[in-house]
This record gives sequence, C-alpha cells and structure tokens, in this order.
Amino acid sequence: MHIKTFGVEMWMNEFENHCRYNLAETCVDSITLGELIDMAGVDNSVLGELRGMRMGYGAIEGSDRLRDAVAGLYENQSRENVLTTHGTIGANALVHQTLVSRGDHVIAIVPTYQQHYSIPESIGAEVELLHLRPENGFLPDLDELRAMMRPDTRMIATNNPNNPTGALIDRAMLSEIAEIAQGSGAWVLCDEVYRGTDQAGSGYTASICDLYERGISTAGMSKAYSLAGLRVGWVAGPQTLLEDIMIHRDYNTISVGRIDEYFAALALENRAQILDRAHRITRENLAILSDWVEAEPLISWVKPQAGTTALLEYDLPLPSRDFCTQLLEEEGVLFTPGSAMDMEGWLRIGFANSTADLRDGLARVSAFLARHGAAQSS
Repeated sequence: MHIKTFGVEMWMNEFENHCRYNLAETCVDSITLGELIDMAGVDNSVLGELRGMRMGYGAIEGSDRLRDAVAGLYENQSRENVLTTHGTIGANALVHQTLVSRGDHVIAIVPTYQQHYSIPESIGAEVELLHLRPENGFLPDLDELRAMMRPDTRMIATNNPNNPTGALIDRAMLSEIAEIAQGSGAWVLCDEVYRGTDQAGSGYTASICDLYERGISTAGMSKAYSLAGLRVGWVAGPQTLLEDIMIHRDYNTISVGRIDEYFAALALENRAQILDRAHRITRENLAILSDWVEAEPLISWVKPQAGTTALLEYDLPLPSRDFCTQLLEEEGVLFTPGSAMDMEGWLRIGFANSTADLRDGLARVSAFLARHGAAQSS
C-alpha cells in the first residue's frame, strides 16, 4: 500500500523536541496521573485496584466500565454502540479501512486531519475535496456539498470542532449534512476528538452518531481531557458497524491496554473537573490570542469557536515552512506550517498549552514579525 507522507506528523516529529515554546501543540495542557487521581479523589484506592489487576488482554471490545463512561458522553448511545481503539487516530483508520473500498466515492471536508483523505486515497477510493473558506467562517458550503454528492457516494469525512481552524458546525448544520448524506445512503464520519472544547456553555457540541443512523463519531482522551499519553480512543456508532470494524481490529489491535482503559474510565467518570480546567485554559488563552492578533498588522484570522488551534494568515513573502523554520531558529517558537496541511500561506497555532508559555511565545513571535516586516518594507 502506498500512502502519502503525513505532513503534520512528520513536521512535529522533526521539530517538537527542539523548541522552547511549543505553540504547535494541539492538546489542552497535559495533566499528570497524580493530578487525575487528585481530581477523582481516589488516592487511597488506585494502587490497590492496580495491584489486583491481572495483566491479560482484558475485554477485547473494551472494558464495560470504559464503554459505559464513553456512552455517557452522547445522547442516544449505549455500551453496545462503543468500541475502544488506540487513540482517535486508531478509530479513524479502522473506520476508513472497514467502510471504504477501491473505486468508492469519498468526500473529505478540508482542511482536516490528513487521515480523512490520504487513507481512502491509499485504498484506491475516488476522493473529492470540499474546501472550507475563510469568507464562510471555515464552515462547509452545503450547496457545494449537495452538488458533489453522487448515488455512489460512500462517505463524507469531516471533523468537528475543526482542526486546524477551530470552526464549529452546530446541531442544525450537522443535521443538514446528515440529510444530504441520507439521500445517497452515505456514511458520515465525524472526527470529534476536540469535542468538549467549545468556547461557550458545557463545551460539548452535538455528535453525528446521535443525529444520523449512519453517523459515526470518533474521539479520544488526548485533546479536551489532556491525557494523550493514555492512547485511548473510541468509535461510537451503530452496533452492526462496530461488528464489521471488529473484523479489521482483530488484525491490528486485539485489545487496548487495561491500565490505559482504567485511567481513561476514571477520567471520564470525573470529566467535570477535567473540563473545568480545560475551559479555563482554552477560554483565557483564546482571549489572549485574540488580543494579540488584533494588535499584529501582519496577521489575520477567522476566530475559532472551539478546539485548541487556530489558522493564522500572515503577510510576509515567505513560504509557510520557511516562516516556521526561521521562527524556530530565531525565537525558539514552534508553529505548524500551512503547507503541512495543504494550506500554504497560513500557519497553525495551538493555544491550549500553559498561559505563561503562550504569552511568552507570542511576544517572541511579535519580535520576529517586527523584524521581518521591517526588512520587507526597507
């Protein structure tokens, strides 16, 4: 199987361990296991439970405790509608491998996580891209989507909240997308790994699995829950689909680690405390970033409504990779170049790390912009 190089992951692998200020990070500032245990108030019981845990494979489809906790994140899902995976990345890969065949028509709404167009393309599907545009607030043009649909359209792949733009498809628009898909009997795969990070209210937007009988929601512990190191994700959707996914999952997963699932369940059972922390970080930091963008004449954007990332458009005669490598060399700040996401002329910033790092990092970016802007005008 030939597959394209994963642009964002290759960029991060190359540079994320060589920066002072990692403003390319997409997870809400990670927590320690000690912090999780404190939030859950179970300091006296955790070691005893772990000491008695037999290190077999555990429940192949995921522990009942974890699947019950995941089902509680949705309006209409039960344990039987949840299958655990190795991170959201594992969930996405399994869905594509299960549903997409050579020659299928797949619509990917981009920019998005590269899995959602490169994996079906590698399988031999005909992948058509629906491009999000800043003038639409980086929300999909549904008339354009309708025009792209065919009787043989197999899947619409998107993510919500969107990575990298932070745009948020609300319940009404998500329901319209489901209605459009239903006309062709197409599946809708919605990567919801950033769900829980909306800038208002509870932080939770609607899930496609609750709105459409062929809706598939994938998510995991990495972003809103600050526990990427657990490597736990899941697929939520129709039970018959999960049975088909299990056929593929038997070849590459068997089961998810029992200790990982234990701590993931503990986190979801105490998610209110974790999300309160996540909302404090993301909402305060986005306000800081917004003030910074308004003060920078060389930067423009569409302000995110959710998520942990934003796309910044810059006015300098530099390709985005050159911008980012020079910024790293001169100021120690890491961004992600738009070229890694097929969005040349833009930069992705992650704003959910520590507030102190965000402030210091942005000050250094301002120095970089002032220096290069002056050189451009001289």
